[in-house]
Formats: sequence, C-alpha cells, structure tokens
Amino acid sequence: MKHLLNHNSKSSRSTRRRAGFLSVELIFALPIFLLIGAALVEMGMLMQARGAVVDAARVGARHASYLGVDKHDVVEHTRKTLGPRLGYHADVVVEQGEQTGEPVIVAVRVPMGAAAPNLLWPFGFNTENEYLVAEVRMARE
Repeated sequence: MKHLLNHNSKSSRSTRRRAGFLSVELIFALPIFLLIGAALVEMGMLMQARGAVVDAARVGARHASYLGVDKHDVVEHTRKTLGPRLGYHADVVVEQGEQTGEPVIVAVRVPMGAAAPNLLWPFGFNTENEYLVAEVRMARE
C-alpha cells in the first residue's frame, strides 16, 4: 500500500514539472507562430491587392483605348474597378494618344497601407511609404 502512494506522488510531481516545461516552450514558440501568422495574413492581402491594381490598370487602359473617351472618365472607371477601399487611395495617371494606333498608358499606384495592415513593422518589414504600382500600355483603337 505504501508503495502505491509513493508511486502516485512521484507521477504527480513529474506531471507538474512537465506542465512547467510546456509553459516555457510556449513562451518561446508563440512569438514565432504569431510572426508566421501575421506574415501570411499581410502577404496574402498584399498579393490580392496587387492583382486588383494590375487588373484595374488593364481595364483602365482598355477603356482609354476607345475613341471619344477623355482622361477623367478613364480615371473614374479605373477607380471603380479597384473598389472603394483601394480606389479612394489610388493615384491614376493616364496618357492618351490622339490618333488611332498611338499608345495609351494607364498607371495605377496604391499605398500598401491601404491594401493591408502594417503587421510586420516590429520585425523590420515596414509598408508605411511603399506602393503597389502597375502600368499598362495599349494601342488606341
């Protein structure tokens, strides 16, 4: 009977030690998991926004290539394509040729801060003064 009591008390002590060891492991591992999670979220949002900026530049260049369309219409059409979140912060530059066959250039620039939260600044990846940029050239129809 004594032997059983001693055995149980030893196992409870080792369980307590193991629980303390797991807490220390968690303290060291949790920041790494948070960094990986934040990187996945931020990079995913930036990649999605980059695709939207490229698509908006293509749509804007296609719209600008038609005869009878002025620059203001192209800028508004491009911003609508970006949606309200990105379109509000977008800088759209349009260069149109006058004759058929001349180049049409649409450049779209959106701050990265409008596309994704700046989650990784404590780790050295700051998006504060960075931009997503796309430029598309087409021939005027």
